[in-house]
Amino acid sequence: MYAQLVDTGTKRLKTLEEMSPEERDFQEKVDAEIKIEAKNWMPDGYRKTLIRQISQHAHSEIVGMLPEGNWVTRAPTLKRKLQLMAKIQDEAGHGLYLYSAMETLGADRDEEIQKLHDGKAKYSSIFNYPTLNWADMGAVGWLVDGAAIVNQVVLQRTSYGPYSRAMVRICKEESFHQRQGYQILLDMMREGTQEQKDMVQDAINRLWWPALMMFGPHDDESPNSQQSMVWKIKRKSNDELRQMFIDQTIPQLEFLGCTAPDPDLKWNEETGHYDFGDINWKEFYDVLKGDGPCNRERLATRRKAIDEGAWVREAAVAYAAKQKQRAAA
Repeated sequence: MYAQLVDTGTKRLKTLEEMSPEERDFQEKVDAEIKIEAKNWMPDGYRKTLIRQISQHAHSEIVGMLPEGNWVTRAPTLKRKLQLMAKIQDEAGHGLYLYSAMETLGADRDEEIQKLHDGKAKYSSIFNYPTLNWADMGAVGWLVDGAAIVNQVVLQRTSYGPYSRAMVRICKEESFHQRQGYQILLDMMREGTQEQKDMVQDAINRLWWPALMMFGPHDDESPNSQQSMVWKIKRKSNDELRQMFIDQTIPQLEFLGCTAPDPDLKWNEETGHYDFGDINWKEFYDVLKGDGPCNRERLATRRKAIDEGAWVREAAVAYAAKQKQRAAA
């Protein structure tokens, strides 16, 4: 998932006895795995949490196009340019699905995008890191989209119907992006020069820890997760998802012939999982607050795109009005 630290607005969980009849009916429906649809009654907190989460997810998809957009003209072959353009187009489509799902909750798309541009709405911290060389395009696909898949596969079972259904297609496309990224790195490691192989290791070194941060803070430091789990907006905790990602990624890393920048990483026979070192949470929170390497650049680019694209939106509205006028004549 591209959403991090979504505030549910609740201080503590209500018991069934403390709930109103509507709240109890709602919770029983969620517990029975019945999807909540847009016209169903839902608690205000549930609606607001979903709007925050889905809008943050949509913003992440749209902002996530920017680091890759820098490489369209510099991709090494025509085939790679076409693949990169197709991937960027997919990410734009994901953003549009998600904004549409968010609107079913009564949210206004323009208002939510304005919050992003004003710095009031978050997007995934990973997109505030630069992509410095071609290997970064492979590492972004493999690690970033790989982490997104681990987050998003479980969201196909999230309790809100429109969000759950949107995730089915998104997960299929993200899976393709992850494989495409891994193939870029594999080609560089198998057929590349030593300089290109060093580039792959450098990209992994820089993006490894930010990719682990994508799952959000530890469970005991994520007070809003518990309510989201009860509402079944989230299906697994941050730490569970992070561990799943590490366990499935390390064998792929070893197959590449590369290493993780973590001296504490090792297989644990007793737990059946990889142990790993401490994440720099100060860096995580600094990036979320807007002090990452590219925060200001990303938002400035988004604002510029909206301003310079105003004529396209105005033309589309004028065309739609003209078509409506003709149909009525």
